[in-house]
Amino acid sequence: MVFEMQVEGFSALEEELDALSKVAGKGVLRRALKTSAEPMAKLMRLAAPRGDGDLVESIAVSDKLSPHQRAQHRRMFRDDRAAVEMFVGAGPLPQAHNTEFGNEHQAPQPWARPAWDRDHQAMLKRLGEDLWAELSKAIARAERRAAKRM
Repeated sequence: MVFEMQVEGFSALEEELDALSKVAGKGVLRRALKTSAEPMAKLMRLAAPRGDGDLVESIAVSDKLSPHQRAQHRRMFRDDRAAVEMFVGAGPLPQAHNTEFGNEHQAPQPWARPAWDRDHQAMLKRLGEDLWAELSKAIARAERRAAKRM
């Protein structure tokens, strides 16, 4: 399933990120992505059925995938070492997609898509705010370090 979204207003953030080192910029992006995606993970946990083993406990925000998930994943930016990806959803449990989409033995009980539908616009707004906050902190840290060196 492919979603097309248009996001505006992030070009100023990108210019400010370019002022930081790649390591600092990636840290800013990781922290902001994780913070802004956590409310969506919480909605997923609330909507996930409780009787499906460890499904609720496996729902998380992370930049890591299991080996199986990693094998199936198509990176958006294969060659961009400055790119940051963050994932929101269940761990590598077989019941995760069976519960969400159903199968011949079980009706679907969606928990991820309703959370996405309900929260994706708010998540983008949070992401913009969190990026500015993290970026401001990182720039202040870089300025303090530079002042100490002088």
